Formats: sequence, C-alpha cells, structure tokens
Amino acid sequence: MSEVSGAATAEVRRIVAAVLAELRAASPSPAVPTPPPTGTPTPSGGAATPPAGTGTPPASTPPRTPGLSAAGSPFAFARAGGAPSGAVAAPSVDVPDPTVPERRRALGVADPANPSGLANLAASTGARLGVGRAGPRPRTASMLLFQADHAVTQDAIFGDVPTALLEQFGLFTVQTQVTSAQEYLLRPDLGRRLSDEAKSLVAQRCTKSPNVQIVVGDGLSAAAVTNNLPQIYPVLTQGLTAAGLSLGTPFFVRYSRVGVMNDINDIVQADVVVLLIGERPGLGVADAMSVYSGWRPGAGKNDAHRDVICMITANGGTNPLEAGAFAVEHVRTVVANQASGVELRLKLSQGGGR
Repeated sequence: MSEVSGAATAEVRRIVAAVLAELRAASPSPAVPTPPPTGTPTPSGGAATPPAGTGTPPASTPPRTPGLSAAGSPFAFARAGGAPSGAVAAPSVDVPDPTVPERRRALGVADPANPSGLANLAASTGARLGVGRAGPRPRTASMLLFQADHAVTQDAIFGDVPTALLEQFGLFTVQTQVTSAQEYLLRPDLGRRLSDEAKSLVAQRCTKSPNVQIVVGDGLSAAAVTNNLPQIYPVLTQGLTAAGLSLGTPFFVRYSRVGVMNDINDIVQADVVVLLIGERPGLGVADAMSVYSGWRPGAGKNDAHRDVICMITANGGTNPLEAGAFAVEHVRTVVANQASGVELRLKLSQGGGR
C-alpha cells in the first residue's frame, strides 16, 4: 500500500513541476520555486525531505494564476493599466454614469422616423420619452437611470433632516401622532394632527397671536428641507419683518402633512400660518419644496382655504431665493385681504381685493 501511495505522490509532484515550468515559460514574472526533489537537503542545512512514501510531503503555497492580484481580483491588472504578459485581458464591466445630464437626456431610439420631431418633443418635457428598447425590454441605460432615480426618492422619503440645520435656524422639533416612517406612509390622517406632547411644547414655547407663524415640516422629502431651507428661510423671515409683520416662534414638525396647520393654529392663533414642507419626490426631482399658507387656519379648514407655491428647487424648479420673495408678497396680499384660497381668488377676481 505504501508503494502505491509513494508512486501517486511522485506522479503529483511531476505534474506540478510540469505546470510550473509551463507558466514560467508563458510569463516573465518571477518564477515560483519548484519544490525540492525528494531526499534533497534543505538550503538551511536542516533535515532532508523524506523520500516518497516515507512521510507527509511539506506543504507548499499553490502557484498564483497570472493576472490575479494579491487580493485575488481577476480585474486588478486591467485597472493597473494592462495585463501581464501571457494573461488574457478581462472584459470591462464598467458602464457610463446614466445620471449625468448628457446621458439623462440622450435619446435611445436607434432609427426614429422623425429625428428632429422626437428631439423637440423630448426637450419639451421632463418625462422619459424616446428612451428606446432592447426587444421587449428597456435598454440597460434606461433601466439603470430608473433604478438610480428610484433610489434617490427612497432616500428623500425615509431620510431625516439634519439636526445641525434645524439648530442653525433656531427650530425646536415636535412630532405628529405618527410614530414611524412606515406608519407615516400608511396613515396620512395621523400626520395632520400633533401629538399630545407636541401640543404641550408648542403651547409652552411659541409666541401667541403673531401676524405670521412659520413652520417647517419634512413631509415626503427630507431632502427638500435640507437643500432649500438655507436659501428660502432667510429671505422669508427678513422680507416679512421688513413688511412690518410680526413673526411667531418657528419650529420643525417631523412626519408632517399639510393639514397639521389647523392643529398648530388652534394653539398659536396666528393671522397667517406659512408651512414649508417637502413635496412627494418624482423620478428625476426628489428635493422639491412647497410653501403652503392660509388665513387663520383651524379645525374644519381644508385645501380650498389654502394657497401653495410648489416645485421650489434649484434642480429645474423655482429657485428658492425667488420663491421666498414671492411668498413674502403673497403673505402681504393674504393679510391685506384677510382671506386665502378660493375666497382670496374671488376677492381678487371681483376687483374688491388689494
């Protein structure tokens, strides 16, 4: 039995030596040392390698395949600028970033019947037109762009407004009756009502009966507040103050819906409540803010009693600085006419408004 085992071991050694010799011939890289022949003394003068069949052969490091990095990545040599001699270059798996403007707006129809007409149509809207197809499926670039934009919307909805930003503008935080992001999406009604703790805190900390009460809410996009508040908030506060209007104590409402304005004003009793809130994100723009306002909102008031300035974003919407100035002018109109929403429109259309 030992003779058979010794013969098998010798055969394995012969095959390994042949493979190593072939690899050395195919690549100029440093050769991997061949295991010493059976029975040869070691260079350090130690004990000789036992003859075949008389013991366990010493463990040896398996040869490394050309083209593999130390980390074992088969693509490392391609990133380093080329493959070693004798190695087959690995195909690149990188694709261009589909979110850059020139690729986002690129047309994917291979042979349109009316190229200029298609280009003009696609340029007239932010909708995804002329993206092309690969058989019955979307093209890779179209699918990657869709997935990237969808990921941004998820971050906007489930993200949080940085605490440092709220502290920068002196906003304390309260919460609606919603207890989690999942519940916020499932129960819009709870986002329209302050929690008992929030009501107590607002009653304790807020100035009562101001001309204007400014409130900031995350809504459906924390990114809208994060990206736009630094620009719009100073314009709004400075403009309203310059117009001679008194401001209440501003604060931030987490998990908020527009209807929370009613609950808030039942406590503070302001003439006008201005709510800066994140809009529902779309596939392409996820940081748009809306400014809702209403004359003396309270229980029973609805969207017909409110006004809104929407799509406030530097990414293809109304610039937040411009929106802040417009909001100031609108609030002045609301105060002058003591009306908002449909009632304000009727006054203005009949010539009785100011």
